[in-house]
Amino acid sequence: MGAESDIALAARSIVTTRIIDAPRTLVFEAWTDPKHLAQWWGPNGFSTTTSSFDMRPGGVWRFVMHGPDGRDYQNHVTFEEVVKPERLVYRHGGADDGDPIAFRSFVTFEDLNGKTRITLRGVFPTAEERERVAREVHAVEGAQQTIARLAEYVARLAVR
Repeated sequence: MGAESDIALAARSIVTTRIIDAPRTLVFEAWTDPKHLAQWWGPNGFSTTTSSFDMRPGGVWRFVMHGPDGRDYQNHVTFEEVVKPERLVYRHGGADDGDPIAFRSFVTFEDLNGKTRITLRGVFPTAEERERVAREVHAVEGAQQTIARLAEYVARLAVR
């Protein structure tokens, strides 16, 4: 992330951390397999349909998030770094027509003796953009709800 100060980086970031009661390999698999992503990705009330998924540096994940309001939200992710089962780095954007919500994500999966600490850091181009997205699309709550849905989904998988 470069030589940027911690304070400046924090002002541009939305960070969500949670300890999930499941092994790291399972949590990583749930994050990196479209059949799993369809079961939990997105805030409460959303569902997700993947049209393509190529998880390698330079690979792209294209998906639609179906909102509880009936709207569809086109998304694409371009993977930059994939370190199984420890870390993902990707650029997230909206529709190809220039959706203004674009950011970089850093996801870490830390092994805690059978549990997993997941940290999701979304880094926006500016602090103002981070604030706009937090205010207009409730991105902080959305990230928390998404990680909570992941935790619930993985807990169900872990007991199988």
